[in-house]
Formats: sequence, structure tokens, C-alpha cells
Amino acid sequence: MRITRPSIALGAFLIAAFIALAGCAGGAARLSTVGSAVDDSAYGGARAAAPEPAASAGAAQPTSAPAPADSSGNAVNLVDDAKIVRTGSIDLQVKDVATAIQTARDGIRAMGGYIGASQTSTVDDRPVATITYRIPVDRWEDALDLLRGLSGQTTKIVNEQTQAVEVTGTVIDLQARIRNLQASEIALQGIASKAARVSDILEVQAQLTNVRGEIEQLSGQLKDLNDRAAFATLTASFETPVVAVQVAAKGWEPARVVDEATASLVDILQALTTAGIWFAIVWVPILAGLGLIGLVVGLILRRLGVIGRGRTPTGDMPATT
Repeated sequence: MRITRPSIALGAFLIAAFIALAGCAGGAARLSTVGSAVDDSAYGGARAAAPEPAASAGAAQPTSAPAPADSSGNAVNLVDDAKIVRTGSIDLQVKDVATAIQTARDGIRAMGGYIGASQTSTVDDRPVATITYRIPVDRWEDALDLLRGLSGQTTKIVNEQTQAVEVTGTVIDLQARIRNLQASEIALQGIASKAARVSDILEVQAQLTNVRGEIEQLSGQLKDLNDRAAFATLTASFETPVVAVQVAAKGWEPARVVDEATASLVDILQALTTAGIWFAIVWVPILAGLGLIGLVVGLILRRLGVIGRGRTPTGDMPATT
């Protein structure tokens, strides 16, 4: 099939017409965008700065999505430097609790950390201490090595646990939400400055109060998260080892045995004394009374002839002729 020059010209004309139509459509879209921007500026930015769309847009706005690179480099640094919250616990047996606590305190302070909480008690006549340390996250392993040795004070590591949770995504999300709320706050302030009616001003002020409260709440969460990511939390317990001789000695105490035996003897003597008192006061009069009554009854029966000397029993009487 031969392609003639008129066919080539017709094809070129159609392509040029298609490109022209596309250009017109793009120009119309740009004109529409410019027109809407002009309308919004003419109305004081009320439509573009409405609080509900700004708050509900969330991550759809360009400021809410983390850009791969920023003019100041903040976004790139945040992605590269992962936020990790480290926590852990370690249970130690040491030679001397007071010396071990002082050695650990001096070492943690030298690393730039500090003591967050502490508790000391006595269990079975042995001192026990629980200390919570806040340590710079880049000195986490150094702190663990310090507690494992304590300049020879540590005799045994009873238990050791560590956890690491990455919170980079949470930090980015909180920062984006705070930026959106700050943008909404600025827009509401602009609307409040141009409002004429008192009711409109009061309504905008109420919305500003809610937005400011959310910003403060999220800022507090972000600050706490950054603090926990910057300083790891390590809880250490110190105690002295249990000596077998001490355990065996606890099973037998002579003083306690003597005390228990003396108490048992006193209980027995008290019981015998109590029984004697009861017998002398209660049973002796009762027995004496019963004996007296029996004697009187016997005398009466003797006088009546029921009981007499030489009386032959009925079964032994001789038979009469």
C-alpha cells in the first residue's frame, strides 16, 4: 500500500489539532484554578481556610506528607535517624549493695544519664535496692557493660531483658498533625480578624480553642516520645547472694527453742494448777456433799430395818415344816 503526500499532510494536521485541543484544556484548567484562587482571596480566604476541610484533609495536604527532601533537610534527617525507644531490666547479685549503687551512679552520670527513680528495702535481713536509670540512647550498650561488671562488685547476673521499639512513623504522624492544626489555627485567626458579627467571632474563638487544645495535646505526646527515644530506661536491682550457712542457721535458733520450751512448761503448770483449783473449789464440796447424803440415807435405812446386822438374805431362809 502506497502512502501519498496528502495522507501524510492530513495525519500531521490531525496530530497538530489534538495537541492544540490539549493545550486549550490545560489552559482552561489553569484559568479555573486562578479564578478560584482570586475568588478565595476576594472573600478573605474564607473558603480556602475553612477549619473543617483543613482538619479533615489530614495527610492529603502537601504539608502533612513527609517529603523526601526539605529545604532545611529536616525530613531527610528524620527518615535517616530512626527513633527507637529502648527499655530493659537487669537483676544483679553484688558483694555490697551500697558500694554497687554508688559505682553504678557515678558511671551513669559520667555517660550523661541520671537516676529516674529508686527504692531500697530489707528482705530476710538482706538489703535490696531497685534503681531506674535514664541513659542517652547512644550509650545504651556502655551502660549494660557497666552494670554487668561494676568494677568487680557484680558476682552474678540473675536476669537481663531488653526491648527496642521503633517509633519513627509515630513521630512523623504527630508532626504532620500538628502542622495541619497550626495551619487551621492561622486560617481561623484570619477569619476572626475579618468577622463583623459577635456570634461569628464567638464561634471562631470556640473553634480556635479546640484547635489550640489539640495542638498542645499532640505537642505533649511528641515531646514525651522524643524524650523516651533520646533517653533509654534501664531498671536495675541489687542484692547480696544468699549464703547456705545463713539459710541453715535460720532453721535452728537456740534462744527461740529455749523460749518455746519454757512457754510449754508454763502452759503445763498452768493447766495442772487450774485443774487443782477446780478440783479443790468445785469437786471437793460436791463429793463431800454426796458422801454426807449417802451416810444419812444409810442411817435411815438401818433404823427402818431395811438394812441390819445378821439379817439372812431371802434366798437363804430355811424352809418351814
